[in-house]
Amino acid sequence: MDESTLNDTTNNTTNNPESETSSESADTAPAVRKRRLVASSSGDKPGAPEPEAAAPAPPEAASRPQTRRRRASPAPDKAKAKAEPKPKAKAEPKAKAEPKPKAKAQPKAKAVSKKAESELAKPSPPGVPPPARKPQIGDTRPSPQAGESEGTTGRRRRRRGGRGRGGRGRSEGAGTPTTDNRNGSHAPVEAILADQSPVELDDEQLSERRGQYRNGKPLGRYRMCVHVAEGATHISVLEGRSLIEYYVSRPSDDISEIYGNLYLGRVRRVLPGMEAAFVDIGTPKQAVLYRGDLTVAYDDSDEDASPERKRTGGRRGRTVDGPAISELIRNGQTIMCQVIKNPIGHKGARLTTEVSLPGRFVVLIPGSSVTGISRRLPTRERRRLRGLLAKEIPEGFGVILRTAAENVTAAEIRRDIERLTRQWTQISELAERSEAPALLFREPELAVRIIREQFTADFREVVIDDPVLFEQVKGYMEAVAAPLVDRIRYYDPVAERLPLFERVHVAEQVRKATDRKVWLPSGGSLIIEHTEALTVIDVNTGRNVGRSSLNETLFQNNLEAATEIAKQLRLRDIGGIIIVDFVDMDDKRQREQLMSTLNEALARDKTRTATEPISDMGIVQMTRMRTGEGLLESMSDPCDVCEGRGIQLRESLFS
Repeated sequence: MDESTLNDTTNNTTNNPESETSSESADTAPAVRKRRLVASSSGDKPGAPEPEAAAPAPPEAASRPQTRRRRASPAPDKAKAKAEPKPKAKAEPKAKAEPKPKAKAQPKAKAVSKKAESELAKPSPPGVPPPARKPQIGDTRPSPQAGESEGTTGRRRRRRGGRGRGGRGRSEGAGTPTTDNRNGSHAPVEAILADQSPVELDDEQLSERRGQYRNGKPLGRYRMCVHVAEGATHISVLEGRSLIEYYVSRPSDDISEIYGNLYLGRVRRVLPGMEAAFVDIGTPKQAVLYRGDLTVAYDDSDEDASPERKRTGGRRGRTVDGPAISELIRNGQTIMCQVIKNPIGHKGARLTTEVSLPGRFVVLIPGSSVTGISRRLPTRERRRLRGLLAKEIPEGFGVILRTAAENVTAAEIRRDIERLTRQWTQISELAERSEAPALLFREPELAVRIIREQFTADFREVVIDDPVLFEQVKGYMEAVAAPLVDRIRYYDPVAERLPLFERVHVAEQVRKATDRKVWLPSGGSLIIEHTEALTVIDVNTGRNVGRSSLNETLFQNNLEAATEIAKQLRLRDIGGIIIVDFVDMDDKRQREQLMSTLNEALARDKTRTATEPISDMGIVQMTRMRTGEGLLESMSDPCDVCEGRGIQLRESLFS
């Protein structure tokens, strides 16, 4: 439609008196003609005879004019609704606006066209608003932990979208579980606790494995009590009525309780000057891998172990000979590693490349040929187990027999090895299809690990006050150590009308174990002070005045202190460097006897402790392996005012 045709049409409409009487038809007709004019000017060539004679438009184009008509039609209705109070003023603007239809119609049509296209670009289901679709990005991911915030979850989702940047983002972000791999296609391998029926034993073997009984009640030196509270599990080991070990296990969050877990990590930074490397395993803080932990570490369970397992470095496992760490690994490399120390404070976890899978009776070491037997077993039993182990070692694996393997049969050792070998196959297959950083294997909770490693016939009972954990432990022991199942007992707090730890007098002993001062039987005392990496123990005579002579009084006081120090180190789980200041003694033979008493008391502790000879000033230096936070740190929080220093500065004196 050309311009002359448009002018003729408008003139006829203006001069026709009948069109003024029908205001509604006059309002709608020009609007339709203007829209068709714009459509023809943008898509049709000028000079076309009629818009209907143009070439047929595609289906999308045919649907757009209909949408524009529906979107444009409400405009006259709104104008009519506003003009109803003043009907006379409605016709006057129209008469002025009609001589210039092109100037007003074209911008309005473009605005309507853009608005219609934006409406078409929106999602088809009109009932689902766009904000409700955003959480669908992470629908395949598990819900965040209880301690996570909304901001952390948002950053987590943004990092998940970009490949190649997820490892670094996870290390810098807040605590997020590593069980969630970026591909989201798998879950980590769980420890196999009970998947087979128990091995059948004859009467003689069954009687040896059941331990000693008196009047139908089991006898034993130790007793284990497990109390499950809200947010934590407490495990106590008592020798008689005295508390010797205490553990606090929080729910596994793949952030702080990761001891024994296997990861597919990525090397982020190699430090040749420190003989160490930082590895991203998906935790908030990057883990550290020392040069000595790249080789097969020495295991002190057997003095007959192969020399290839020995370390030649210091307490951190650093080696002196051999290639540098920069020649063994490089930045960006993917390695399989295992956590041998939980993250503590501002330090990340410690790793090793020597993977070991612990079972009930054996420890399986893939890719090694080392064999060993626990030195806690008698010599005669070690000879018997060495003959059995030589026939059961699988090719390409190393095996170490644990203390719990005493009096076990070859069938039980074989079944334990087969279960761990099958578990290693699952881990290897998972590592091949995973992208670093990823969690490959997760150890069970601490209560199950302690029962798996320590529970023998020397324990007269294991008391658990949680029915779920009781059934889990009982099912595990029925599969691996059926003769000891009757020593596992459930404690019902409702029926007993008293909490478990109050019944066995554990609560008061734990409170005393967190004190700074420890009293000795004869009236002396110990003062225990902690720093970041050093613990100092001061021995005092206190109220101990003795009876015969000064030298004898000091000697007896130091002997009591040596026994109590070994007990406190084990109970409080103190690790790192330890300095003990005994009361000075002039007699050299008394100092040697004191060291013999101290080493004998430390030998009861399963955690490795190295001591130096006592000096002339009565100073003893020792180191104890640290695998996690101590008892004091797990049972307390630093003060917000003094930040754990125990003092408050007088700000008025600094002004």
